[in-house]
Amino acid sequence: MATKGSRQNIKIQKWVAVVSLLLLIVKFIAYFFTHSVAILTDALESIANVVAGFIGLYSLYLAAQPRDANHPYGHGKAEFLSAAIEGTLIGVAGLVVLYKAIDQLIHPMVLAQLDLGMLLIGATAVVNYALGSICVAAGKKNRSIALEVSGRHLRTDTYSTIAVIAGLALVFFTKIHWIDAVVAILLTFLLLRTSYSILRRSIAGIMDEADEQLLLEMIAYINKNRRENWIDLHNFRVIKYGSVLHIDCHLTVPWYLNVTEAHQEVDQLAALIRDQYGQSVEFFIHSDGCKPFQCALCSKAHCSVRQSPFEKTIPWTLDNVLQNQRHRLHKGS
Repeated sequence: MATKGSRQNIKIQKWVAVVSLLLLIVKFIAYFFTHSVAILTDALESIANVVAGFIGLYSLYLAAQPRDANHPYGHGKAEFLSAAIEGTLIGVAGLVVLYKAIDQLIHPMVLAQLDLGMLLIGATAVVNYALGSICVAAGKKNRSIALEVSGRHLRTDTYSTIAVIAGLALVFFTKIHWIDAVVAILLTFLLLRTSYSILRRSIAGIMDEADEQLLLEMIAYINKNRRENWIDLHNFRVIKYGSVLHIDCHLTVPWYLNVTEAHQEVDQLAALIRDQYGQSVEFFIHSDGCKPFQCALCSKAHCSVRQSPFEKTIPWTLDNVLQNQRHRLHKGS
């Protein structure tokens, strides 16, 4: 069953797809009146918006489906595939625009009705930025890369539209028509940079590349709220499947806790993380019993089986939490 966040993502993405289609029509109307290759740049980027909008909608729908026998971890990877397709489309649009802009420099075309063109695409810029901001906020809140990518793309589209308007204003007042082609060429590099950024992130997700910033934030949060019975945390891994986070780790607890008590500590760790990162988190936490060499780093009071005095606590960091071994204060112990 789809979560509340997944349903919200799908609803917003429906608006992205429909509005992107309407804005595409407006931009091609502006190009028809003006013959501006810079406006054509904006329109071609919007084609990528429309296609990616519908692909993103499908990927969010697929990602929200429950796991099945063939997909035991769910369908969240579809979001990364959607982002990869969107990044590719933006790159292709950038290359097409580059070709058209160079052709415009070689074979200049007189521009017309620039005031109407600027008015039309100015309106699309306002709508794009507002919708993009909604997508980015919802994508971060619900941990949806597909929705966040859509939002960033829409906002990038806004910036490029503003650059187009500035270029057209220069042409309008100076009557130097080749400025239009130069603006288009400059915007091409923005498109290609955006394409690379989206492709890089989506491939990282497909390859399960660690999100270092997320790991740092999560480890610092757990370390700040660690309990007395949590002696160490190791072999810690976080994998993203769409809006769902899968967390694997080993939690070392006092060896004399019975199964129920050890499981309570595991539940406390899971609850702590969910309080901060939402309910769309799955855990595979293995509890380990402590070893005698860990007495020196264990601050548990009233331990009747302690074999050496407590010396100091080892703060949990990215380096020691990711390692697949229990923490120790003294090497060789």
